[in-house]
Amino acid sequence: MFFIVGLSCLVLLLSTTGVAGLRYWATHHKILDIPNGRSSHSNPTPRGGGLAIVATTLIFLLGYATVSHSLSLFSLLTYTAGALLIAAISWLDDLGSLPSRTRLITHTVGAILAIWVYGFWERIVFPLPFFEQFSLNWLGLPFTFLWIVGLTNAYNFMDGIDGLAGGQAVLTGLTWAIIGGLSNQPFLTALGLFIAASSLGFLFHNWPPARIFMGDVGSAFLGYTFALLPLMLKHLSPEDQGKSFLIGFLPLWPFIFDTTYTFLHRLRKGENVFMPHRSHLYQRLVIVGHSHRSVTLLYLGLALLGSFLAFAWFLQLKGSAIAITLGLPLICFCLWSYVMREERTCAIRKA
Repeated sequence: MFFIVGLSCLVLLLSTTGVAGLRYWATHHKILDIPNGRSSHSNPTPRGGGLAIVATTLIFLLGYATVSHSLSLFSLLTYTAGALLIAAISWLDDLGSLPSRTRLITHTVGAILAIWVYGFWERIVFPLPFFEQFSLNWLGLPFTFLWIVGLTNAYNFMDGIDGLAGGQAVLTGLTWAIIGGLSNQPFLTALGLFIAASSLGFLFHNWPPARIFMGDVGSAFLGYTFALLPLMLKHLSPEDQGKSFLIGFLPLWPFIFDTTYTFLHRLRKGENVFMPHRSHLYQRLVIVGHSHRSVTLLYLGLALLGSFLAFAWFLQLKGSAIAITLGLPLICFCLWSYVMREERTCAIRKA
């Protein structure tokens, strides 16, 4: 454990300096995010800082896995190949916009690679009375595929204001580091800590007001990795297969809820859901006058609550099922109601 923590300190140092270097390089080469009508910022800002997250995480993970042998070489290389593929195509998208079909094909390949090695959910345990276990059987294959592709894109969609995606990555990485310790899976602990450390190094430069943006290269990589972590838990610890999905879902629930609600809301209104927009709940809070810092802190607080629920669910603490079943939908409703109220208040002030 001390070895992993020591490596994580090096990851933090290298990520921090790496993002600083990328900031200088991107500014010099005019790789800038230029504000437009869909932006939540007002000044041209260098992008691509997530490249440091990708590089430091994967380099140290490969080095650690080579020494520890905590995951088979084939499984490790498969994850690395999928993550690098998605990061590479996303980096090209940062440099010059690529067709959405190209990105989707890449995400599909990454999902197929992951399912090939780590398998898919054949059953999921839910905290529902009289319905505690749900057998997916062959339906688990498309379900797992949609989980990987969906979360990869959802994380990218939620990277729209300063500090949000980076802060969520720090929190989720630490959550998985603890889950790895509780499940006696040092590989999960190492990957979680490396993600948290590299994202914290980036966050030093991205906390409001941001001096560099993560870019698709970082957000897609993080979404893909967080989608695979519960599958890795299932793969390494089969007895936790049923619990693994909710453990992966709960720390990220604000991102997943916001993305799902926004997608369905735009679909109901007949909008082109593939076109850029500013309809996410977090974006709507910024539009009515909330600062990037306050919205980011709100979402991180909600994510922290999800992490506590994930620990309780993993340890099967008394009352955890009720808290998830009743509490999480209530919090989702409260978040939605808060956004609606703030928009009504803003409209009254302008009237």
